[in-house]
Amino acid sequence: MSLYENVVILLMLSSCLEYRTSGELFTALVDLEKVLYAEREVAEDLRSYIQREQTRLNKLSRVADDFEHHSQEALVNPERHLSNPVNAFQLVKRFTTDWEFVMENYIRNNASEEFLERLLSRTNSFPDHEDLSGAAVALLRLQDTYALPTDKVARGDIQGVKNSPRMTANDCYELGRIAYNDGDFYHTVLWMQEAFKLTRMENPPSIPIPVILDYLSYSTYKQGNTAEALRLTIELLLLDPDHIRGQRNKRYYEELLSVEGHKDPPALKNERPFNGYKSSSEFTTYERLCRGEQTHFHKDSHKLTCQYVRHHPMFYINPLREEVVFLKPRIVIFRDCLSDKEMNKVKELATPRLRRATVQNSETGQLETANYRVSKSGWLKDEDDGLILQISQRARRLANLTLDTVEELQVVNYGIGGHYEPHYDFARKQEKNAFEPWRGNRIMTFICYMTDVEAGGATVFPEIGVRLLPSKGSCAVWYNLHKNGEGDYDTRHAACPVLTGSKWVCNKWFHERGQEFIRPCSLSPNE
Repeated sequence: MSLYENVVILLMLSSCLEYRTSGELFTALVDLEKVLYAEREVAEDLRSYIQREQTRLNKLSRVADDFEHHSQEALVNPERHLSNPVNAFQLVKRFTTDWEFVMENYIRNNASEEFLERLLSRTNSFPDHEDLSGAAVALLRLQDTYALPTDKVARGDIQGVKNSPRMTANDCYELGRIAYNDGDFYHTVLWMQEAFKLTRMENPPSIPIPVILDYLSYSTYKQGNTAEALRLTIELLLLDPDHIRGQRNKRYYEELLSVEGHKDPPALKNERPFNGYKSSSEFTTYERLCRGEQTHFHKDSHKLTCQYVRHHPMFYINPLREEVVFLKPRIVIFRDCLSDKEMNKVKELATPRLRRATVQNSETGQLETANYRVSKSGWLKDEDDGLILQISQRARRLANLTLDTVEELQVVNYGIGGHYEPHYDFARKQEKNAFEPWRGNRIMTFICYMTDVEAGGATVFPEIGVRLLPSKGSCAVWYNLHKNGEGDYDTRHAACPVLTGSKWVCNKWFHERGQEFIRPCSLSPNE
């Protein structure tokens, strides 16, 4: 029996129940006349119910059309679509806050258990609120690192990013809300202002204006703009006079201003907070290098060279293309080191093994996740595939070092805003149990780029002002230790956030043990 038939029966029974007494409805025509009136009322109720259901179904139909249209566009080239940070954020938001709204308002109380179970089985892999927060923070990180104006990001005008989508007021509000919950009032102000501006262009607005003003006014106050916070709160109360928090905040702001006395309101300020490490000159240099700015004067830049090298018999016929990027420490890039076949195999084998990358706590020696390193990594052994062994052998010949104590091949994929702030590859003396004694410290880094990155994702060296751009198939090499075994602190480096594109790299780290006669200690203790 259909849903509508059930509704008709229930409504007629409920309407007629008061007139039925021991099956004697048929004994008086006046009672049957009441049934006729009840029938008319049931018809009106049914029409009202059908209209409400039709409205709900129309909204659901628009949601389905939107999903179908979006998936058709995105699945033409999923990797390219998701490499855009705004697309990625909107997708995560679509299946967290937006999907929850659809479920609660249009589906959950109006669908059969069978349909709900089928829907749940398809949505088990949907992102959660932690994913949404991570995607939002990544987008804010990109905005800061690459100095992207808020209005340009919102309208899809991002330098180096092609075909970026426009954001709705609701998208901007969600970014601001997540920043607010993190105590980040700087970004809250930026994105709530943009949301407020966009609501004026939307009909109907995708987020109520009073909700935006509530966040915006308080965050404006927290950024040191009491008079502007009061103005925004008054505007909020004009739209929603019964807003309790707005009423309290208005009184509070008025009291603060009365204590300060009547002064001309100062210029509005919204300064980006630089706390702890982010206030350091190194972090500033790191961000400038990521943006492609020149931070150092290199007096020996005229000595940098490009040449073919044949330092191993395997390269006599097919020499390596070597580019010297810096002299001291010596940083070189070898072009076209890996084939497409090798890189595809590495990504294929590594993908199911990828896990959130960790760092070693310098005090406890334990591995843990950290906000300054956002990526996923996995490890491949030479025995996993002949091509992995082939890459290891090529690394050995290229580095001219032994593989006796080398680490497995580490494969890293950087997602939305993926990055790794400045760090050393070698272990410093205060770091506990960083490497096994039989290996020794990391003497050399060998990093290969397996994708071209459209924008961002450079490897930068803040101490010396060097920037390496990812180039598919190229490998960068440098020594982490001086010949006396001490760490070379000029090799401190970082992976800039990926602005758009997909960044895959693989790393090999050579260790001290076994290299004693290949790279012997110098007679000078300072070398």
